[in-house]
Order: sequence, then C-alpha cells, then structure tokens
Amino acid sequence: MKQILIIEDNLEIAELERDFLEAADFAVTIAADGEQGLRELRKEHAAFSLVLLDIMLPGRDGFAICRDIRGQSEIPVLIVSAKGEDIDKIRGLGLGADDYITKPFSPSELVARVQSHIKRYERVRRSGAAEAAASPNEADSIHGMTVSISGNPKNTNAPSGAHDDIPAPHTHDIVHGALRIDTLGHRVFLAQKELALPNKEYELLTFLAEHPGIVFSKEQLFERVWGLDAVGDTATVMVHVNRIRSRIEADPAHPIYIETVWGAGYRFRG
Repeated sequence: MKQILIIEDNLEIAELERDFLEAADFAVTIAADGEQGLRELRKEHAAFSLVLLDIMLPGRDGFAICRDIRGQSEIPVLIVSAKGEDIDKIRGLGLGADDYITKPFSPSELVARVQSHIKRYERVRRSGAAEAAASPNEADSIHGMTVSISGNPKNTNAPSGAHDDIPAPHTHDIVHGALRIDTLGHRVFLAQKELALPNKEYELLTFLAEHPGIVFSKEQLFERVWGLDAVGDTATVMVHVNRIRSRIEADPAHPIYIETVWGAGYRFRG
C-alpha cells in the first residue's frame, strides 16, 4: 500500500484529504506543521510515495519545507494551498514541487493527481533500473572520448585518485560541452561537478538534450515529461526551464544550452 504524507495545519482539510486517499487505497500520515513533516520523512523506515504540502503553515512556511524536502528526497511533492496567485505557483514549482493545487479543490481531482504523479515517478525509477541492469559494460573516458572498457585500455596517464567520485562516461551518456547527463545513473554533471536536479528538472533536461536542434512547444514538453495523464499548467514548463538554466548556465539570461524560440518553444543547442 502506497503511503502519503500530508503536511497541513487545518485538521478538517487534512482529514478530508486523508479520507479520500484512504478510499483510493492509500495509507496516510498527517503532520500538523512542517517540522513534524520533515521528522516523519527522516524516520528510519519511512517509505512515503508522495507529499501533500500546505503553504500557510505555523512556523516555517511550506516554501521553506519544500526546499528542505527537495534537499533529501526526489519523491513527488504536491502543494495544496489557498494562495492561488501565479507568483505563488511559480515560486512553489521553482522550489521543486511537482504540482500546485489551489483550495478549494475537488477531492476526486486531488486523488487523480496523486495517482498520476506516483505512477509517473515509479515509471521513471523502473526505467532507470532496467537500463542499468541491461547495460553490459561500463566505460571509461580517454581524452574526452567515450569508449567501452571491453578490449580497450584505460587512461593510465590520469593521476591516481583524480575524480574518484565522478563516474567515467559510458555509452549512455549525453555529452554537450561541459555538460554530461548520465542516463543510467540518473545524474547530471557540469565541468565534472555533479548537480542535484529534482526529478522533473532531470527529465526535462534529458528529453531536450536527447533531441538537440528540435524546437518543442511548452504543450509538447508538458505532455512528454509530465505525461498524458498529468493535470496542470504549461507555465510549469517555463518555471522548470528557468530552474534548469539557473543550474547549468553561466549566464541564465544568455543561455548556451536551452534556447528560447520566441512564439514557438524551447530548443537544446546541440
């Protein structure tokens, strides 16, 4: 049974969410404030599949809690808030939330979004695990070129211990300049330094990098990355692109990787 964590100080709303989720065969834990929610996530045997997070919490608000959750986990985070202004949605999504639902909400829609995000997250995890299991060889990098290790020498000129914490590129890497996406390990490196990208940012960056030179509209990207069964606003795409740029671009205002094609969408410069 999938477990959901609800971080909500309004007990009436929390219990309404719990009742509908339990009717859909989820197990639910309720935390009345952000710090209690973080403690639940950090418990040794915690196995939550998704977090429903209110913004207007006592003490630290939901934005701060969302940032902390993203620092320790990639599980889906759905913000449920009475604050329906676009700036609040953009801020929440920019901090790594996967969706933003405005109160009052339809309980059936809430359950549908929860199910959709969990399915999507599990598909991504299964896909990554399957690719890793199917890969017959690791690979090494020789002077920036990617080769399979079977029957090929390693770079013996590299000093011992140099970049031991950075996996060598392999045939499933996507490499563009200083940017490297390890699709088997679900990791991103910039100038050999690993970047911590939330799941949706990783998926969006990888999809664009896999199709360099092709312009995708926000609607196409939303469909491809968030899925046909996803419910949301294509402004989500803009927010995630801006977040990715802030991580991989030296000057996000003048990007060299993800280009805006005005009136059309986004293109990865290959």
